[in-house]
Amino acid sequence: MLETSRLCRVLPVMLAAACVAPEAQVAKTPAAPPQPVVIAPVNDDAKLAEEAKALLAQAETDVQRARARRALWLKAWEDLLAARQSLAAKEHSAAIRYAKQASELAHLGLEQLAYPAVK
Repeated sequence: MLETSRLCRVLPVMLAAACVAPEAQVAKTPAAPPQPVVIAPVNDDAKLAEEAKALLAQAETDVQRARARRALWLKAWEDLLAARQSLAAKEHSAAIRYAKQASELAHLGLEQLAYPAVK
């Protein structure tokens, strides 16, 4: 009877183990890495032209303000003239660059007034 009781305990465990099928191993192919999305920059000449005109107007205002306070640097004036010429030649990116630089130099000239002339 002792033998039968052991068999009764082990038999359900063996049957349960036999019913459980091992997982089917599926060979997974490595997924290709996602391709980056490349967005081509839109070269909108009308938009660049409007931006160049706006920055040129701001630079002219800044240069006039610095000139009125006698704080205009020569390089700011030269950059303003170069921005005007670039805009006339329809080189909008160059006009934007020169106008920004002229405006920045005019602001620096005005800031220079806050410091004493000599120590």
